[in-house]
Amino acid sequence: MKTPERIRPLIEEGLIDEVICQLMGGKEAMVYVVRCGENVRCAKVYKEVNRRSFHHSIDYTEGRREKNSRHARAICNGTRFGRKARHDAWQSVEVDTLYRLAAIGVPVPQPYNLFEGVLLMELITGGNGGVAPRLNDLKLTAEQSRDYYCLLVRQIVRMLCIGVIHGDLSPFNVLAGSRGLVIIDLPQAINAAHNNNARSMLLRDVDNLAAYFGRFAPDLLAMDYGSEIWSLYQGGKLHPDVDLTGYIERNRKPANVSGVLRAVDIVLKKEAAWQRYKFEMGRHARRR
Repeated sequence: MKTPERIRPLIEEGLIDEVICQLMGGKEAMVYVVRCGENVRCAKVYKEVNRRSFHHSIDYTEGRREKNSRHARAICNGTRFGRKARHDAWQSVEVDTLYRLAAIGVPVPQPYNLFEGVLLMELITGGNGGVAPRLNDLKLTAEQSRDYYCLLVRQIVRMLCIGVIHGDLSPFNVLAGSRGLVIIDLPQAINAAHNNNARSMLLRDVDNLAAYFGRFAPDLLAMDYGSEIWSLYQGGKLHPDVDLTGYIERNRKPANVSGVLRAVDIVLKKEAAWQRYKFEMGRHARRR
């Protein structure tokens, strides 16, 4: 096929010899199958800022720390350079996360190089030697669904143990490879300790998987692994081999609404008194 313009620099650098075909496209990137010497790999071409249909929501980027102070200021000011710096940081997050997850045994594609906005990485193949299908393209038995669900929940636990939440995990972002399930697409991964949306994103990842597998095994819909995992994480009791039940004890005690309202009223009165005090002090200062 015709070589995409964005991949030409990699061919010129000798990183890629040939583009075989387009594999898939998405909101953030186009993916191609490429030949690198004797190896067949995939090249993820991140779309340019003005051509993306998915914008980097503050929900994902909150808490990310930019090491370069100049870049950080530019991102904060929203300049053209800042938008490019944010875009580059979005790409590097995926590469860093892939290495971190591979190091703890989470099945992800192996990254090889990030050059000019193109991520060169392992091509995940299926049992027949062809490109691995996405989980969403499979028709599963109830038993397979239960096995796959438990396996992915275990990977979610492993990820959270090092503070990582996928943030967009679904059957579309899991491949059924010849060696098992492989998690892909991680540029929006978040740091659980620094993002106020961490809990809701974790629950959404788990719920997305439960909804899919629940189509084949309805009993999975009664499980609440997300809340259980987050509760263990908050309590400092989460570890890779933790025993999960899928259930969590709910607090059935009625809320003390009147007590809460009294506390809010006290806080409001204190704030009003403080504002009056500052006003009077300012007025006296002006009279002098």
